[in-house]
Amino acid sequence: MELARVVFLLMLVISCSYSDASPKQKHQLRNKKRVREPCKRLVFYFHDIIYNGYNAKNATSAIVGTPAWGNRTILAGQNHFGDVVVFDDPITLDNNLHSPPVGRAQGFYIYDKKEIFTAWLGFSFVFNSTHHKGSINFAGADPLMNKTRDISVIGGTGDFFMTRGVATLSTDAFEGEVYFRLRVDVNLFECW
Repeated sequence: MELARVVFLLMLVISCSYSDASPKQKHQLRNKKRVREPCKRLVFYFHDIIYNGYNAKNATSAIVGTPAWGNRTILAGQNHFGDVVVFDDPITLDNNLHSPPVGRAQGFYIYDKKEIFTAWLGFSFVFNSTHHKGSINFAGADPLMNKTRDISVIGGTGDFFMTRGVATLSTDAFEGEVYFRLRVDVNLFECW
């Protein structure tokens, strides 16, 4: 009974203090947003070399699906609409393709609009180095013409078990339609 009385008095004090607040203070209390800082920040580069019919030895990606008007060695016209590309790209800590890889970016992208140059990505960074073990999984739309694009970090394994966050992509370099390099700034907000 004594505990119930203490809880009741505590609730009464809280409600009275809230009702004494000015309308402006009440509005601020209701609309206060929680600002979160990432628990881990990482920067990686991944290097994509698409197969073009002549570079099978060093290609790291290939067109595996194409619309009726396309083929599997040249990206389709109309902003590459309908092309499905799978990749197994090296991940490095700097922007040099010949730097030692710390893992592989493995997944696919689908060019999904005729009107503008955009893709949808689903991939994992698979690590097996002295720096990191495990994987980080990503998914989301990639409006390629934007300077930076955010995609979701939807999970992970090993050092990144059940992690979530946001990855900001920026095209760091490209050479025609055969090579591109992405800078990936990973901000993790759930770290276990």
